[in-house]
Amino acid sequence: MSVAAALLKPLIATVGRDKLSILIYHRVHKEADPIFPEEQDARRFDAQLERITKSFHVMPLPDAVAALNTGNLPSGAVCITFDDGYADNAEIALPILRKHAVSATFFISTGFLDGGRMWNDSVIESIRRASTQVLDLRTIGLGVHDIGGWAARRAAIQDLIGQLKYLPQDERQEKVDHIEQAVGERLPNDLMLRSEQVRALVDAGMTVGAHTMSHPILARLPAAAARREIAAGRETLESIIGKPVTLFAYPNGKPGDDYTLEHVTMVRELQFQAAVCTAWGAASKDDDLFQLPRFTPWDQSAWRFSLRLTGNLLRQATTLQNT
Repeated sequence: MSVAAALLKPLIATVGRDKLSILIYHRVHKEADPIFPEEQDARRFDAQLERITKSFHVMPLPDAVAALNTGNLPSGAVCITFDDGYADNAEIALPILRKHAVSATFFISTGFLDGGRMWNDSVIESIRRASTQVLDLRTIGLGVHDIGGWAARRAAIQDLIGQLKYLPQDERQEKVDHIEQAVGERLPNDLMLRSEQVRALVDAGMTVGAHTMSHPILARLPAAAARREIAAGRETLESIIGKPVTLFAYPNGKPGDDYTLEHVTMVRELQFQAAVCTAWGAASKDDDLFQLPRFTPWDQSAWRFSLRLTGNLLRQATTLQNT
């Protein structure tokens, strides 16, 4: 056991009593991404799981939800979750999870399975592959961007995603298509899971959860459309794995901005057992099972990573409250 783990374990046992930490991951690259080097790669993810398993009680999310609901949660309980449904979750992350005997939950947006691509990845991969030093998008109101190096490309991607994220879906996709055409490079169609990989995750002891079909901002949709997104995403997953899907993750997941109490009610009415958001903090027995907070630790050093995880146990999540 590392020095950090040995020093923090007694503290975790105390402050982590009756608290549930849920960690969010997205991609796990084979090697560090030159544009986003802070994102997970195989080496870092392996090291993080080693730290987590030595200091915390890692458990499957369905078991943790049941234990939280009955007040039987072990001290320092942690769950691992992944959002969106990237192929590297099965290709890179799964072998590492199995190495550490960890069961994770994968929240999958079904509309991108089997060759699809999320809009933000179309932006990322377009900028990554662009052969020019400048990208002029003034004709669609997105400005001119220096893309002469990795740092400049990162800045351009972040700016474009920020401008596009909360646009109506049709308008956003139209602008994304224009970016692809302006760059003129072939984009990958293997970023997301295939249906057989989803089944392989379940066969390996993992859990899959619903994450809508097209990953919309639910708060920007008419109520009927939002409900269809939630229900149809689950139906597709159940048809793939042949088992009930009982967990849901709100796309983007920021309370109030990305989903509202109306969507919490929808998830309850559709008889999910629990849902997760992206408010930071740890959950306790009195918290809403349909707005469980999640957290993304980013520190690379063992000490800072473990300390931040421990500190998150003390944080009260700010979720939506009925008035």
